[in-house]
Amino acid sequence: MRLRFLGSTSEAGACPSLYETDRGTIVVQGLEVVDRQARGDLRHVLDGETAVEVPRELLVEIARRVLPDHG
Repeated sequence: MRLRFLGSTSEAGACPSLYETDRGTIVVQGLEVVDRQARGDLRHVLDGETAVEVPRELLVEIARRVLPDHG
């Protein structure tokens, strides 16, 4: 799998960041959610999966840049 950097809201491209893969998926780089109460709210976490936290602004900014204009 290869990754293409989409963007970050952090300085110097540090996490949190988003990447597009050559498989048509998105990879999220961010801080792992370790709060026990928050992890308890997750559903259907499979072996090998984890949850990461990213700011809403990052998703909005990347969506604005990479999604086609539907207007």
